[in-house]
Amino acid sequence: MAKNQMKSYTLDELTDKYIGKKGTVRRDQFEVDLKLEIIGDIIKIARKKQQLTQEQLGQLIGVQKSQISKIENNTKDVRFSTILRVFDALKTNVKMTIEFNPTSFMEIA
Repeated sequence: MAKNQMKSYTLDELTDKYIGKKGTVRRDQFEVDLKLEIIGDIIKIARKKQQLTQEQLGQLIGVQKSQISKIENNTKDVRFSTILRVFDALKTNVKMTIEFNPTSFMEIA
């Protein structure tokens, strides 16, 4: 008697199927949004660990509480400099890796 086996999928396979393949506009936007959401979550966790309210963190960097809320909830485009100020106020080390796709740059003559 043959057992019914469920097909298993990797996260990459499911993302390709439901969001789109890497390099498509939809997938690229999904990945940017996901990264911004992760940054917001990290900020929220660090803020709470330091027992700061959104208002207190906002005061430390000179923005309104609503701006901190928008950063944490990924509801607004935020300047990179603002995010760096938030991490600085939270006394958090930031390490960043930037990878350039050589095919996305035109050759400079």
